[in-house]
Amino acid sequence: MLNDSSRDLANHFLKLSRLGSTRSAMDVDDDDDLEEAPTELNTINSSGGFLLVSPDKLTVKYTTVNMHGHDVGVVQGNRPAPVKRLVYYFEICVKSAGAKGQIAIGFTCEGFKMRRQPGWEQNSYGYHGDDGLLYRGQAKGEAFGPTYTSGDTVGGGINYATQEFFFTKNGEVVGTTRKDVKGLLFPTVAVHSQNEDLGEVTVKYPYCHSHIAYEAQERMKQQVAIEKISLSPHLSYGTGVYVSIVRSYLLHYGYEDTLNSLDLAGKSNVPPISLDQENVYNEDDLMYALSQRKVLRQLIRKGDIDAALGKLGEWYPEIVQLVPLVYPLYTLGRCLSASSFLNDDKSATCFLLYCQKFIELVRVGELQEAVTYGRTKLANFFGLPGFEELVQDCVALLAYEQPQKSSVGYLLEDSQREVVADTVNAMILLRNPKATDPQVWLRSDLERLLRQLTASCLVKRQMEEDQGEAFHLHK
Repeated sequence: MLNDSSRDLANHFLKLSRLGSTRSAMDVDDDDDLEEAPTELNTINSSGGFLLVSPDKLTVKYTTVNMHGHDVGVVQGNRPAPVKRLVYYFEICVKSAGAKGQIAIGFTCEGFKMRRQPGWEQNSYGYHGDDGLLYRGQAKGEAFGPTYTSGDTVGGGINYATQEFFFTKNGEVVGTTRKDVKGLLFPTVAVHSQNEDLGEVTVKYPYCHSHIAYEAQERMKQQVAIEKISLSPHLSYGTGVYVSIVRSYLLHYGYEDTLNSLDLAGKSNVPPISLDQENVYNEDDLMYALSQRKVLRQLIRKGDIDAALGKLGEWYPEIVQLVPLVYPLYTLGRCLSASSFLNDDKSATCFLLYCQKFIELVRVGELQEAVTYGRTKLANFFGLPGFEELVQDCVALLAYEQPQKSSVGYLLEDSQREVVADTVNAMILLRNPKATDPQVWLRSDLERLLRQLTASCLVKRQMEEDQGEAFHLHK
């Protein structure tokens, strides 16, 4: 019997096998695109006595005489600007700037005084049309951009990657300024023009051409910045650490054919430097049983579980050897003793293979055979901690005419086969006489690096109040 560390390794894969059951809910929680953005003007919280908002809640007019600095008609969006994205942006179309063109666009906090121009009070920024100045939390502006008036389209946005506000005029970026305001911010417009030629502003909250162009430009900047990072010669493609990390991944998971192709392609490049010199990983350890691991992975990925069990029984019988419990276990209304199994890595690996065989039978529509197989194999694990939930999910596949679309449909995805293949692969690597730490076989060097990168991005995001895009490897 293997030690506690190897049992922990087996338990890891048991938990991983049911990760797909919660994947849909996790995807929803992590989907930043579902964060609600402003869609219209907030007619409840505004300086109502000085402006009139149209029924569509997208157009506002100044309706009084400008007598004082606090006679401003101010209105915010109905929601704060979303923060979990690269860029937020909105625009106004100035139909009539009035006598003085005292129109402003900007961002304000929730408790902003609604009778003051954005930028005149703390925790607010505003780009003003009559003088082209930028106001940042005080009544004194600073040179920023051109003035704007009737017929102009002006935009305001937040670049969460650079932590900057930016403003545009007729599709062109006017300028940027550092975002040093904490908390939620609302897109805000203000009108303050006198006489009969009243200020009128139409607010465009949905995505627009200027927004898409700016976001594409920012992504390109990020890409260029990455490509400008210089690497020392031993890190370049075809040599040293770069190839070593890729090789470690292919070796770890038994992708022997791809590894051979990589080595063949590398022969036309500069010869790699010594792995011992770089001290990246011990390749000999990962070469252990490479061909056998490749065959087993291929069989499991094809769904040929019987063949995989046969090969395991021939090559590594200890992995599929089931250990009887020393005491009877009462479950399913009967006593199980000789046919009951110890909750360790051996039964866990065998259990996942049995479950996958059951799943493959359901996949091809052989339901009666699946029932018989379940009674013979899976029932032995029913009631055991760590096993029962997956048994229930497998059996539940029989209850649906279209199990792929059910809550347990994750079992029929290719990713489930990969979990089983990874389990077998790790258990074989663990049999290497040179193996010391079972946790090493959970992930390849490449995956550990990516996990560190993800953690670093999460820390950076937390330092910026969870603002900006979440890090996703698929983007």
